[in-house]
Amino acid sequence: MKHLLLLTLPLLAAGCGSSYGMKVPNSLVKKLPFEVRIELLEAENELALAVDKVDEANNEIDRARDNIRRAKDRQEAAEDEVDRATDEVSREVAKLAIEESEARVEYLRAKQRLSVGLRDVSELARDCAFAKFELAKLTSARKAKVQGSEELDPKEYEEQVAECEAEVKSERAELAEEEKEEKAAREAWEAKKSALAKKTFDARASPYVENL
Repeated sequence: MKHLLLLTLPLLAAGCGSSYGMKVPNSLVKKLPFEVRIELLEAENELALAVDKVDEANNEIDRARDNIRRAKDRQEAAEDEVDRATDEVSREVAKLAIEESEARVEYLRAKQRLSVGLRDVSELARDCAFAKFELAKLTSARKAKVQGSEELDPKEYEEQVAECEAEVKSERAELAEEEKEEKAAREAWEAKKSALAKKTFDARASPYVENL
């Protein structure tokens, strides 16, 4: 039982500041019998997974930022190679490397924009998981006939979940354009990368070609 209580405490903050932060009073939850609290584990685990997805989304944004920085460094290096090129072949390779690095930066920026949108959706989905957890608490409290639970209206908690999930669906659909731009930018970069790899004979050995 300690595991359940210790796990929920840090997760309770997930709904703070959210428009879907309506909570069941802790005083009611504390009165729940042990066997009823166990029934909350599934909803609690869903909330924990939702919190983890937000963390991963933030990590993805950080990775994109680092990749953009590296791509810009590669672009500058390729530009320097053009100036140092002593023959037409070397100059052409360097120019292709510039085009590849520029396309890479554009792709990574598009990916970062999409990642930010997905992070926002994951944060909202986390709030939905919080709302579902609170609904599960109220359902359990009323099932166990905990004194005071009859004063809370289950419909309000159900509406909170429904409204949140509808908003997640709406925001996810709005990312269609970002997904299209990210796909187009990736394809453009892949084409430039392929052209550079062919010019340098072997993509696996080429110092100019780097996979993400």
